[in-house]
Amino acid sequence: MPINAPSPSQPLKIIFAGTPEFSVAPLQALLDSPHQVIGVYTQPDRPAGRGRKLTASPVKQLAQQHDLPVYQPESLKDSDAQAELKALNADVMVVVAYGLILPKAVLEMPTYGCYNIHASLLPRWRGAAPIQRAIQMGDAETGVTIMQMDEGLDTGDMLTTLTTAIQADDTAQTLHDRLSQMGSTALMKTLADLQADNLSPIAQNADSATYAQKLTKAEAQVHWQSPASTLVRQIQAFNPWPVAFTQLQGQPLRLWQATQGQKSTQEPPGLVVSVDKQGMEVATGEGTLWITQLQPAGKKPMSAYDFAQARQLVGQTLGLDNDNH
Repeated sequence: MPINAPSPSQPLKIIFAGTPEFSVAPLQALLDSPHQVIGVYTQPDRPAGRGRKLTASPVKQLAQQHDLPVYQPESLKDSDAQAELKALNADVMVVVAYGLILPKAVLEMPTYGCYNIHASLLPRWRGAAPIQRAIQMGDAETGVTIMQMDEGLDTGDMLTTLTTAIQADDTAQTLHDRLSQMGSTALMKTLADLQADNLSPIAQNADSATYAQKLTKAEAQVHWQSPASTLVRQIQAFNPWPVAFTQLQGQPLRLWQATQGQKSTQEPPGLVVSVDKQGMEVATGEGTLWITQLQPAGKKPMSAYDFAQARQLVGQTLGLDNDNH
């Protein structure tokens, strides 16, 4: 950490680097603060939507609304890109789900280094999918960590931590939205602490680190042999992407929301045992699961009760033969 703190009365000159929706609230918080955003780094425009049209990232869209200079290098390992960044002469670089690796040279360019907002309580859930893995593994709580970036993957010293309980009905989307706002709060506290010369970096305990692997579509398939508690967490963790799925009568069925049902059942896993206003109750390897919101092929998400109205579902079995390994 630098020896000389910046002046508390002097706004910090900040480079912001981020790409997806999660990064938008922290950028907005900086724009609403006295600090000066002198440049915004985001990933190059990518094809999106049905037309595969080149689309600006959510961060770029916000930056353009505020007439901020936007930089979109393919890599920061390139010497021209590094020279461009260095010329901005930033006090701090704030990095939030940017998606590019910052080489050592870049990490050292801002006067006070690079701060990352990470959506977990480090060292738990380093890596790509911390929000989803925390729900999937049944963590009681999660949060955000502001970290002084180093060359490792989410290994830097921790500067600020905020915690939130994971509620039973939290999905990856609801937790994402909450943590994005919490990241903004934690960031403003960290910058205030920097200006007050009040930062106390805490080294991470590498022995207790866990790694949040990137999500795949394949792991979203529901295996009804699993306990209901595991399946509820899988469904909530994979909403809104890649969305848990099963099959009904050979047709794909996406599962958006579910709750735990009875603690035990003698019925075979995957069997629909009852339907009422709560939804559709399905037997699992341990207990039953209430599917409350689902999405049949070619349709929009709907309540499981509405889906069941025109169908005789009790006694049907969900899934493929290979679901029940």
